[in-house]
Amino acid sequence: MPNGQPIVSIVMNCLNSAEHLREALASVRAQTFGEWEIVFWDNCSTDESPAIAAGFGPKLRYFRGERIVPLGAGRNLAIRQCQGRYIAFLDCDDLWHPRKLESQVALFEANPRAGLVTTDTVMFDGTRELKRVFAASQPGRGMVYDDLIQRQWISMSSAMVRREALEGLAGGPGVWAGGWFDERLNVCEEADVFYRIAHDWELDYVDAPYTRWRVHGQSTTFRKFAQFARETRLILDKQRSLYPDFDAKHRAVADLLEERAAFEEAVALWREGDGARARAVLAPFRGRRRKNQAFWLLSLLPSCTFDAAARIYFSLPKLFK
Repeated sequence: MPNGQPIVSIVMNCLNSAEHLREALASVRAQTFGEWEIVFWDNCSTDESPAIAAGFGPKLRYFRGERIVPLGAGRNLAIRQCQGRYIAFLDCDDLWHPRKLESQVALFEANPRAGLVTTDTVMFDGTRELKRVFAASQPGRGMVYDDLIQRQWISMSSAMVRREALEGLAGGPGVWAGGWFDERLNVCEEADVFYRIAHDWELDYVDAPYTRWRVHGQSTTFRKFAQFARETRLILDKQRSLYPDFDAKHRAVADLLEERAAFEEAVALWREGDGARARAVLAPFRGRRRKNQAFWLLSLLPSCTFDAAARIYFSLPKLFK
C-alpha cells in the first residue's frame, strides 16, 4: 500500500463467528485488489475467533470491545478505526468473489459523485444457492433514493461506501441523529444508512454476483416482525425530521413505509394470537397489493399454524409479494 495507507478499509464485526470466519477471511486474501486493510472488531467473542483473526497477518487490525454491544454500535466503533477512503463491510459468515473490491473501486474512481457501490448477491444456505438478488430486475443507478426505499437491493456484505459520504451523514457520528449506524435500530440499521447516503449521493452497482450472503433461515426473520414494524416507523419519522417537505416530495415512499410497517405489525399480532387485530391494522392497505390479500387470508387460520403459513408465504411467486 502506498505510504502504508489502505485505499479500502474492510469492516468485520465478530461475535463468536469461528465456524465460518476462516472462509470469509480467505475470500478477502484472494482479492485481486491488494490495497486494503481489515478493521476487525471483536464483540467479546468466547470461541476461537480471536485466535483465527490473530493468525491472519498484519493487514488485519484487531480491536476488542470491553462489553458486548448491539451490531450497529459495533459497526460505529469499527468505522472510527478505518483509514481507507472507501469502507466495505463483510459479515463473518459471508464470502466475496476475488474481483469484488477491484470492480467497486473502479466505479468509485470513475465517478466522484458515487457514494455507495454494491454488487449482485447470491443468497445461499451453506450447501445450495437460493436466490440471486438481481435476477428478477436490475437495481437503480444515480440518484435513486425513492427507488432504493421501495426495492432495497443492497446486502450488507456487498456494500462499499465512500468515506466522505459516510462522514457527511446528517448529524455526524453519534447515537442517533444521523450519525452512522443508528444505535436505536437493531434489524433495520443497515437500510437506514443506505437510505441517507442515497438521498445525497449517487448509487452504482457491479452487475456480477461477487457477494455470497449466507442465509440462516427466513422463518427466524419472520419472527422479528414486531421489531421490524417499530423500526420501519422510526425510519419514516427520521426521514420526515431530516428532509423538509418529505411527504410532499416523496409521497409514494411515505405511503409505502406506512404500509410496510402495518404489514409487519399485522404479522406479529397474528403470531401472538390476535388475528382480528392484525386484520384491523392491515385493513387500510388490504387492497394495495397481493401480498396483503394473501396475508389477510392466512391470518384467518389459528396462530399455531404460523410456521407452516410462513413457509407458504415465502414459497409464493414474487407477484404475490
